[in-house]
Amino acid sequence: MLRSRPLRRVPGEEFQQRPIDLMAREPISSKNPEPALPGPEQVRRRSVQPARPVVTRPVEPRTNADPTKAEAAFERAVAFAEAGVSSEPVILVCADDVRALGASKTRVLLDRVMMGTHADLGLDALLVGGLLDALLPEVKAMVGFGDGEWRHKDVWKHTKQVVTQSTHRLEVRWAALFHDIGKVRTRTISPSGEVHFFGHAEVGARMFDKLERREHLFRADDSLRDEIRFLVLHHLRASQYDGSWTDSAVRRFAREIGPYLDDLLCLSRADITTKRPEKKRRGIAQIDELSERINMLAEEDAVVPPLPKGVGNLLMETFALPPSRLIGDIKRALEAAVEQGELEGHRDSEYYVEFVGEHRERFGLS
Repeated sequence: MLRSRPLRRVPGEEFQQRPIDLMAREPISSKNPEPALPGPEQVRRRSVQPARPVVTRPVEPRTNADPTKAEAAFERAVAFAEAGVSSEPVILVCADDVRALGASKTRVLLDRVMMGTHADLGLDALLVGGLLDALLPEVKAMVGFGDGEWRHKDVWKHTKQVVTQSTHRLEVRWAALFHDIGKVRTRTISPSGEVHFFGHAEVGARMFDKLERREHLFRADDSLRDEIRFLVLHHLRASQYDGSWTDSAVRRFAREIGPYLDDLLCLSRADITTKRPEKKRRGIAQIDELSERINMLAEEDAVVPPLPKGVGNLLMETFALPPSRLIGDIKRALEAAVEQGELEGHRDSEYYVEFVGEHRERFGLS
């Protein structure tokens, strides 16, 4: 027969709670019947009971929050990011300490970490001091995610490498930190063992939105916040390029990325972290080729055509011509005449139509 231990005093406590024997129970009898399970009607009645309202209150720092601890922990991370070393001891902080420091001061210190030459060491210092837990749990979730049995690279190690490989522009560095946060929520493993992260860019952009609503780190800089989100959302676009893209596809890509084009290409180059030199060289060369094609097409598009708009319509109207290849042939012949100095460029349409009328046979007109 099991017996309960007697109560005993423990230093620092009033009493130690008596252990509970989960196997002990009274035998079932007429005096102690088996308790009946709730029937369907009882379950139904319980399920329709209105839920009690949830009262939310603004989160405020606790009264003993210490912003100086948070600042010292950030300064230690800054030292690692900028100099690669710090003589200061590890300081553990909590969310209330960081909240008491304030978003504006926190951003200033975080920017210094992100822009440091040894940003990877600064990020590790943020992790050790509890600052990622307190401020950026979406980033903290990447620590230890992957590698080993999951057959994909460690996302935290990859992220730190992307940050340090990125150009020293604040927009690109912050986007590098957040670009893969969506992978934690989107990992799937196929029956054959292949690992996928379908939609992680879109999920990551939404997670960034939620993080910003919570922490307000970029509230004072809308343009920075918008670009970080854009780069996170589109960070895979450039790596999808191959040489088979038509000029129209390249123009469309450049038009859709717009003012963020240079930063996106920089992030895409930094996102190549393979340890195989040849694969890395091919990846960077592919992005460089895309950049060269964009610049080449932009230069071509910037050249003002020698013939005015509407000259084709005037040719069809004057000579009663239907839309056809002949109109294109005539325009190309006129452009060649301009290049050879036979005609002046950038004149009105009537000037060129008159020249065609004077040389009808030359332009294939009877």
